[in-house]
Amino acid sequence: MSFVKFLTSKVFFKQLVLALIALVVICFVALKWLSVTTNHGEFIIVPDLKGKSLETVGIELKDHDLAMEIQDSANFNPKYPKYSVIEQNPIAGSQVKENRKIYLILNPSDYRKVEVPNILKRTFRQAKPQLEALEFEIGDITYKDAIGEGVISMSHKGKTLKPGTSLPLTSKIDLVLGNGKL
Repeated sequence: MSFVKFLTSKVFFKQLVLALIALVVICFVALKWLSVTTNHGEFIIVPDLKGKSLETVGIELKDHDLAMEIQDSANFNPKYPKYSVIEQNPIAGSQVKENRKIYLILNPSDYRKVEVPNILKRTFRQAKPQLEALEFEIGDITYKDAIGEGVISMSHKGKTLKPGTSLPLTSKIDLVLGNGKL
C-alpha cells in the first residue's frame, strides 16, 4: 500500500477522528482539574496591616489563610510603634489566592547607629554640614577661649564624644567651639 492510499483510507480517518476526540477530552479534563486545584475565581482580600503588632498580624493573616514573610527593617519611623508593620506588599485591598505570602517591613526598635565623624579642629562651617549629612542634629553651641575658631570638643547628653563613637540617627550633638581669643 502506498502512502497516498493510506492517507485516503478509512483506517486513517478513523484513527484521526479518535485522536481528535482524545485530545478534546484530555484538554477538557486538564482545564477542569486546573480550575479546581487553583481555586479559579476565588480571591482573598488582603487586610490592612500597617501599624499593627507582629502577633496581631500573625493571627489576622492566619484567619485569612495567608502567610507572612518579614523583610529588612532598616528605617525607623517614630510615627509607628516599635516592631509594628510600616509597609506591606501586596497592599491592603488587593485580591490574592489563599496561602499567598504577604511581605512585611517592620519598624525597628530605634534609629540605626552611625559613627560620629572626626570634626575636631574643623571650623563650625565645615563641621555642621558633615554632621547634618549623617542626619545628626546640632545641639547647644558654647564658645571657649582658644587660639583657633574650630571645634574643640563634642558631647551627647552631657558625655564627651570621641570620633568614631556610634550614635543613633537624629541624635543631638553639643559642640564647644573656640572663639579665636586667647
